[in-house]
Amino acid sequence: MTSRATAKPSRAPRSSSAAERLRGIDAARGLALLGMMATHLLPTFESNADLTPTWIGLTFSGRAAALFAVLAGIGLALSTGKEVPAEGARLGAARRGIALRAAVIAAVGLTLGGLEVNLAIILVHYAVLFLCVLPFLGLKPKALCAWAAGWILVSPVLAYLLRPWLLASNPPLKLGHNPSWEDLSTPGQLLGDLFLTGYYPVFQWMSYLLVGLLIGRLPLTRALVPWLLVAGGTVLAVFTKSLGVTAMESWGGRTALEDVLNAPNYPLDSVLQVNLTGVPQEGSWWWLASAAPHSGTTLDLAHTSGVAAAVVGACLLLGRLADWLDLDLLLPLRGPGAMTLTLYTVHVWVVAGFYLKPLPAGWTEDGMYFAHAAAAIMVGTVFVLLKWRGPLEWLGHGANQLGRMERNTRR
Repeated sequence: MTSRATAKPSRAPRSSSAAERLRGIDAARGLALLGMMATHLLPTFESNADLTPTWIGLTFSGRAAALFAVLAGIGLALSTGKEVPAEGARLGAARRGIALRAAVIAAVGLTLGGLEVNLAIILVHYAVLFLCVLPFLGLKPKALCAWAAGWILVSPVLAYLLRPWLLASNPPLKLGHNPSWEDLSTPGQLLGDLFLTGYYPVFQWMSYLLVGLLIGRLPLTRALVPWLLVAGGTVLAVFTKSLGVTAMESWGGRTALEDVLNAPNYPLDSVLQVNLTGVPQEGSWWWLASAAPHSGTTLDLAHTSGVAAAVVGACLLLGRLADWLDLDLLLPLRGPGAMTLTLYTVHVWVVAGFYLKPLPAGWTEDGMYFAHAAAAIMVGTVFVLLKWRGPLEWLGHGANQLGRMERNTRR
């Protein structure tokens, strides 16, 4: 990467270089990491007795993880041709590299799955998403737009129909814990959990990778595109969330679902605002009208995709502003965003060390979060300034390069 100090400030407003675009993407990824840490460490409800959603739950729940997944799709697009997808042997080599990189991510996720920790670890699902999206890497924006829209519309309906059948199996095809190496001995249960019954159902979450691929295939260096992402993403997010709330509160959806649950004291109104995971979404088609975080419905997928698009657009615009001012405004975010796999892994490992144990004397949940966030920012900043890869990023990059090298050996 060339130094920005040698560039003429007058050139910055006219165009953004590839490096500037990556700074904006890394910044968005850093924001996603800090948001996921917030939902892990800070309460999403006021207390067990008072299930009023906190601002953390209302702001980050469902959105931070979705942003992380959309950015995965953007990263794959940028590494496989940007606006013009790779073809032929280049595309095949890229697919092999991505598959080997996914294997590294899966291995890290399966290892973390053996820890005792009260967190839903995304890495194994993330790796499977990388594999599932391989057939779509060669598609152009129009085709990706059709696939993304179709997946968002259809996958929740199919999941609603298939999930009860999987859960009725004996034993149910649901793990009830994070995937670990031991679960490879029960592949049916593992696959059922990964694709449909788990915390991050790959079947519906493929929508995020397709949306990310679509965004990554856009001409992000053009001045208008980030603005369109912000405007279009915001409109989509507001519309879908408003439609979901109206369906639940004004059209009778929540009342119908409360009747299905048959639990008069269950705080469904609060759960619909923060996290629908763990609630059996069956017995009524009204479940599909919700826009609740982690519900995996069409409205939820569209809302969180819209938020992700708007955040990415905003980060790209901030990158342009930073270049115009000749100041690296995004460094505190793009530092951790450049090594999310390493920092996320360390974060999970540290949280596991405090599982079922009291916090150190004088520490609060807020203090623990700020310690994690500050450490991620400082470590990420140092690595970026020294132009180092994170340790796990180095492994992933090496696996990716190994996959691409096979092509050269066979020619």
